[in-house]
Order: sequence, then C-alpha cells, then structure tokens
Amino acid sequence: MTYPGSRPPRLRVVAIGDADSFVKWAAHLVDRVDDISQHLLLVQTPLVVSDAQKDAALAGTRFADDPRSVTRIAFADVVDWLASDVPDVVVLAGRAPFVRLMSRQIDRLSRRPVVVSGLPGMSIPALRGALEYRRHCDLMVVHSRREVAAYARLGRAIGVTVPVALATLPFAHRTSERTGGTDLVFAAQALVPAARDDRRRIAEILRLAAVADPARRVVVKLRSRPGEVEAHQERDGYTELLENAPDNLVFSFAPMAEALATAEGLVTVSSTAAIEAMVAGVPVIALDEFGVRPELLNGVFGDSGLLGGADDVVARRFRHPNPRWATTNYFHDPRDSRWWEQTQRLVAQRRRGMLPARTVPRARGGALHEAWHRRNVLGSEDRSIAGRMAGVVVTPVIALLASVKRRRGAILTDAMAEDFSLAPSPVREPVAQPVRR
Repeated sequence: MTYPGSRPPRLRVVAIGDADSFVKWAAHLVDRVDDISQHLLLVQTPLVVSDAQKDAALAGTRFADDPRSVTRIAFADVVDWLASDVPDVVVLAGRAPFVRLMSRQIDRLSRRPVVVSGLPGMSIPALRGALEYRRHCDLMVVHSRREVAAYARLGRAIGVTVPVALATLPFAHRTSERTGGTDLVFAAQALVPAARDDRRRIAEILRLAAVADPARRVVVKLRSRPGEVEAHQERDGYTELLENAPDNLVFSFAPMAEALATAEGLVTVSSTAAIEAMVAGVPVIALDEFGVRPELLNGVFGDSGLLGGADDVVARRFRHPNPRWATTNYFHDPRDSRWWEQTQRLVAQRRRGMLPARTVPRARGGALHEAWHRRNVLGSEDRSIAGRMAGVVVTPVIALLASVKRRRGAILTDAMAEDFSLAPSPVREPVAQPVRR
C-alpha cells in the first residue's frame, strides 16, 4: 500500500535478450531510465553473447556494476523465472523470431507485464518482417522521427497496429568532452556489403589509407573475436582479407566508445556506429563506393552530407552531418523521446484492467510449424522431439519457398533476413543518389 507522502514502489523492468547487438541495445535503453529496478536475462541460444561480448555490451551501464543483475538462463526456465520475479515491464531484445518466441512464453504468465520490443540501431527502410513479428508487443521502440513515420506508414499499409514510440539511441550519448584523436576507425558489418569482391575492395581501401600515412593508425573495429557469434554471422571476414596488412592497420574488439576515444574519424557503410561517432563529435564518412541501395541499408544517409568514396577515405576527408538531416534522423530533441512515459501509461492501464493482452495466435500450419520456429531460434538448445521432427520435415519446404521467392526477384537484406519469414519486400522510401565530391 502507498500512504500519503510516501513514494510509489519502483517499477521492475526485465530485459530479455541473446545476441550481442540486441543485448547492448536493451541494456543501455533500460539503464537510461532512472528510479527503476532492473534485471537482464540472457537466454541460451546459438547466438547468445560470450562473457567478453557481454562485458563489452554492458560497459558503462549499471548492469556492469552489479553482476547479480544479469542472469544466464535456459529457455525452458524463463517462464518460471518471470512468474517468480513478477516484472512490471519486459523488454524483448532479439531478432524477430526470438521476440515472437519469447512473446509466446509471456502469454503463459498469470500476471502479464507490459511487453516492449524494438530495433537496436538504424531501421530505415521500414521492414515488414520487423513489424509483423513484433505486432503482439504493447510498444515498439525506434530511434528517429523518420523511423516513427516509416513504421506508422508501413503499419497502415499492412494492417498492423503496434504503438510506435521514440527513444534516443540509448548507447549514443556523449559521456565526456572529446580531446581528439588520430585513428581512422572502420566499423565493420557482418553482411554489408555481402559480396566477397566488395568486401575485398573495402579491405584494399583501408590498406591504401594505412599506407598513405604510416604515422597514423587504421583501426578495423570488429564486433566479435574468432569463434564468437553475432546476430548475423560474418562472411569473408576482414581478418582474413587483411592478412598482410601494414603495421599501422590493426584490429580492435574493444567497445565502440573506447575505439572512438582515439578516433580522428569513422568510416562505415551503414553501421549504427556512425550515430555513436557523431554524438561523440567524431566526423564520419558513409562509404558509398557501391552506391546507395536498400540491400546496403545506407539509404538513410542519402541527404546527410556524409557520403564519400574511396579517395575521401584515403585522404581522411571526414565530415559532419547536415543539421536538417540530423534533426529528422536520430538527433531529435531528447525531450521528444517519450518511450518510457508511454510505457508507464501502459503499466497503469494494465493494472486497471484496461490494456488487453496482445497474445500470439497459433502459427499457420499448427504445432509442427510452431516447433520449427522454436527450433530456428534455439538450435541445439531445443531438445524436443517436435523440434527435431520440424527440422527434418519443415526446413526443406521453407528453403524451397525461399528459393522461389528469390528467383522472383525479391530483395533479401541483412535486416530482412532476421525474420525467417517469406513476407513481401518492405515499403521503401525514395533513396537519394550519392553525390561525389
């Protein structure tokens, strides 16, 4: 009971994730909310973070200061843990099928929390699969006015009504005054670009930049060490492509904030690290060597003033964003980030019995299809007979349908691939063409 003059109890927030980028997003999103009780569950899947990845993801948060606030857990134990902990809010942080699978588990709870999900970085273009798989959450969090508008427009187009809330990118905030640096930092991405020749071209550009100025480092910032897994597995890794690199071309597995502390500028194709860099005052080159195309996920930079080619990278001609672009894309007034206020209102509504549960319906195809989805998320952690049967029976059918869809010319991007779905291509915004300088 709350007495006059007493403070209401703090809300209990539990984030549930597995893969590195999602764990980082959820931890920092939750950590930026004051006066709550927080916990992080790391569900055992083939993508779950290693201890080193976990430490990097949690760096700078209260989770890092309190090891007891982080629990590794088997999927089979999640429901019992949540039933015992009774959180007010659950933040689901994982690829789209992970979110749906965990939503099914939440449906089993007698006291249902408010369920929040979201996307861990830049999310233009708006993807149908990302929205479809999160349609049974109470709130979906994105990070720019442009994304709010894009997902609202997509929802209207496909008949999916999920409240969309705005948050500032949680790990992209200035923590100290910048003192300057001399490193060219390249933010590598697992599947962008996808073609080996394109990745080889990037490796050559980085090598040329290192040779052009042996006194300054070129730092290839990688997300995972050899043997570790990520949300999207890297093909044609830069450690392989740069085996005979100059001495001043080095690899880093440190947290991005640490890499940016010694950076003169950052280079990327479409990594959210560009936003982290800009917030830290580090200028950027968004590499348009391969054009501006949906499958490169770089359309968001079309009118940013950040696009540049190989010559710009070698000459270190970094640049700052167009202010008008910045306001629409990730640099809105922090007072406009109201996801937590919206979450609090949802909690109050649920307590009054005025917020109906968004339960996940049975999958089309019945129990076997559900088992296949569970098997895709959990891999060998799913030891059920139904999961093994689904892997044998359903997987070849899904592969065949996906092959047919690809032959029909559908575009499969890094972000679209997360949802394991056969949904149509996303509703896209016009993509500006690069301007060479």
